[in-house]
Parts: sequence; structure tokens; C-alpha cells
Amino acid sequence: MAVPRSKNELLAAISITFERLCTDLARVPHDRAHEASLEGHASGTVMSPADLIAYLIGWNELVLKWLEQDDRGLVVDFPETGFKWTQLGPLAQKFYADYRHLDWPALLDRLTVAKIRLVDTISARPEDELYGRPWYGKWTKGRMIQLNTSSPYANARARIRAWLRAGP
Repeated sequence: MAVPRSKNELLAAISITFERLCTDLARVPHDRAHEASLEGHASGTVMSPADLIAYLIGWNELVLKWLEQDDRGLVVDFPETGFKWTQLGPLAQKFYADYRHLDWPALLDRLTVAKIRLVDTISARPEDELYGRPWYGKWTKGRMIQLNTSSPYANARARIRAWLRAGP
């Protein structure tokens, strides 16, 4: 899928990649959802499908936090307070821990709610806000949203599909 260059393309990318991911997530056996058998986000680690969903929730909710802070005129602490871009492995581990208490259906529901909230906030924003100017370094707000939503959805789908093919 091409990199979105407009609000409509961004919304389509999020919708398409999310629906494709959900189709494959529906095939994950509930009794294997917390099985640590996927390559983790940090080198040399393993994670479960549930951890993978926790990772997506973490990023989706983080993007929402960025947008809410920006809307309130606050400085956004990218990627997250206490983390640098070079510390994404530890940030992934934090996301796994943050949502470890949720069962598989609750994780999927929380991801869906975060995605709906993202679509709502993107839909309410003018094109120029999303793609008319840089927001973080050279990246527009739309590109930062895409890098942390539809791109990770596609990556997660590829991981889940490979995991499903490998079987138990």
C-alpha cells in the first residue's frame, strides 16, 4: 500500500490494514493468544499474540495522547515521556506489561476502540493540519499517525499470518 498523502488516503490505509489484521486475528485460538512464541520487538525476545496486540494498543493510545497534547498547546514528548526513539524495545516491553491483565477478547476490543477514536479525531481535522506542514522534524502529522497505526497494523498482520502458518 502506498504511503498516504492526504486525509482520505490516511483514513483508507488505517481502515484497510485494520480490517485485514482483524480477519487474521479472528483465527488466533484463544488458548494460544498468550503463548510466547513470536519474535519480540526487542532483539532476542519473544512475545505472544496478546503482546503484539498490546503493542498496537500502546502505539494507538500514544498517538491519541500526542494529538490531545498538541490540541491543548502542550509540548509533545516524542515518543513517550521517559523514552527516546532509540529505546523502542523497552517501550514495547512497557506496552506488553500495561495490558498483560487483559484477556484476548478484551485486548481486541480495546484495540478496536483506539482505532475508532483515531479515525474520529483524524476525520475531525482539516487536511492542512494533517498534511500541510511538518509537525515532528520533517514529518507531517498525517505521516506520524500513519507510521504508528497503519504501518504497524500491516507488520502485525504479517507476523500473525506467519505464526498461524507455523502452527502449534
